[in-house]
Amino acid sequence: MFSSKFSPQEIAAYHRDGYVVVKKFCSKEETDHMYSVATQDDAMRKNAVDLNDETGKKTRLSLWFTPGNDVFGYLTRSEKMVSHVAQLIDSDAPVCHFHSKLMQKEPRVGGAWEWHQDYGYWYKNQFMFPDQLISVMIALTEANKENGCLQVIKASHKLGRVNHGFSGEQVGADMVMVNNALKTLELVYAELEPGDALFFHPNLLHRSEANLSAYPRWSIISCYNAQSNPAYNETSLSWKIPVNIVPDEAILEWKSESLSNADFLKKENDPALKETGWEKEVKV
Repeated sequence: MFSSKFSPQEIAAYHRDGYVVVKKFCSKEETDHMYSVATQDDAMRKNAVDLNDETGKKTRLSLWFTPGNDVFGYLTRSEKMVSHVAQLIDSDAPVCHFHSKLMQKEPRVGGAWEWHQDYGYWYKNQFMFPDQLISVMIALTEANKENGCLQVIKASHKLGRVNHGFSGEQVGADMVMVNNALKTLELVYAELEPGDALFFHPNLLHRSEANLSAYPRWSIISCYNAQSNPAYNETSLSWKIPVNIVPDEAILEWKSESLSNADFLKKENDPALKETGWEKEVKV
């Protein structure tokens, strides 16, 4: 039976390793429903952003801030999601939803993500306390070595924030530090089945290879912040608004709206992306 709480051993693993996997966090019915919406909701396609990796392969994502009354809003606001997040972030303050993004790695063309830490990005938003942030990846399709699953450097969150700079159109970590970490710590391939969840610390170094397989790799990543953690250079507001929790059954049983009204990220509104000169080539 699925538990809405982490065990003490799982909490210890998160703090020791920088991540923890929950198998079958979402049921097959929930996962199939979300994947169907992801591929069929026109708002996802219209608001997708392409980013080039170092080789020029494109990785596509759709990112929005405020969780709504759509299936992904219900997932990010679900009791099981918020209760799990609350156990891992270093705060007793209410849990807030920073943003969610649909990662879309298509067969044979989906690009790589370079080595980075999420806090390598969020440091520029001037979030003060990285231990009060967390990311949660839900696999919508199988994620394995062949189709470019996430790779993590186990316990690398203990290194603290690593300097970041641009790598292609992406923000990547200082490779001297990354290579030193790879000599010192264990590289893990986070292979996931559809519905599995990966909870990981914002200072965990991670990357993914290009998808050279014949199968898609799609996932949703939701990022959370404790209300006690201020962000002094972030223009969105969701990071400081407590999540309006809904029951888990909302994912399947409640009427879902389209994401057409969601507050999607636009490249022209993101200073970090604008610095890359994306305007010359991106087609959204």
